Amino acid sequence: MGHLILVRHGESRWNVDNKFTGWVDVPLTEIGIHEALIAAERLDDLTIDIAFTSKLVRAHETLLLILAHQKKTGIFLHTSKKQQSWSMHYQGKEFEENEIPIYSSEKLNERYYGKLQGMNKDAARKKWGEEQVHIWRRSFDMPPPGGESLKDVCNRAIPYFKKTILPLVKAGKNVIIAAHGNSLRALIKHIDNITDENIPNLELELGKPIIYRWHSKKLVKINHAHNFNRPTQWEPTAKHKRTYSQAKVTNTKRGTSTKKGTSKKKVAKKK
Repeated sequence: MGHLILVRHGESRWNVDNKFTGWVDVPLTEIGIHEALIAAERLDDLTIDIAFTSKLVRAHETLLLILAHQKKTGIFLHTSKKQQSWSMHYQGKEFEENEIPIYSSEKLNERYYGKLQGMNKDAARKKWGEEQVHIWRRSFDMPPPGGESLKDVCNRAIPYFKKTILPLVKAGKNVIIAAHGNSLRALIKHIDNITDENIPNLELELGKPIIYRWHSKKLVKINHAHNFNRPTQWEPTAKHKRTYSQAKVTNTKRGTSTKKGTSKKKVAKKK
């Protein structure tokens, strides 16, 4: 019985700076690393077989931390013939027991924000108006100047998912996708048949995997209810000084423990 695991990358440097990030390749913050480790702990009951991610480093970092927690070595596979040939094991093997393949594709990249990319979101509101920026951010089919809409992301991410990823889950593999808010919204829209009106407001929490099981010829969510109360503004952590243990407490208070059977009180004592 295969599983599909969707994980949004942890907090990035430009999340902290309140900037439109898109395809700009910025890394995680320390808190983002902690959030990836929390996600890893929540996957202790599932052994990952195959991994997919975008071409952006913040998703790579999140994925590699999750795999490291499982004592797995993720090996990126490349499309060039030279890289394919030269990256093989010396014995001609493809993978050892503790190694898994990682496939990266720009089809899973974040939404491209065009002229908004790199701008502070408050500065964008001052330039174009709060209402217009809100339309660009929360509508399904209205792209920002020179950028993509969520509909555009669906048009590139969903066909890739259906052709390349879903057959592996059907074959019984546990597949993880470490990607971005909008590329994951696109996949969830397809899987759960969410309307165009509702999908832009789907909130995807950092460090909280969404897990599906292949059952009765369809993907079924496990212990998860979608939240459509996505905030309109980024709410940064106060001074970004949380520790790993404090991040675990915060995520537990949102309604999920870091490990099965772990109480809020016990988590709070881990300082």
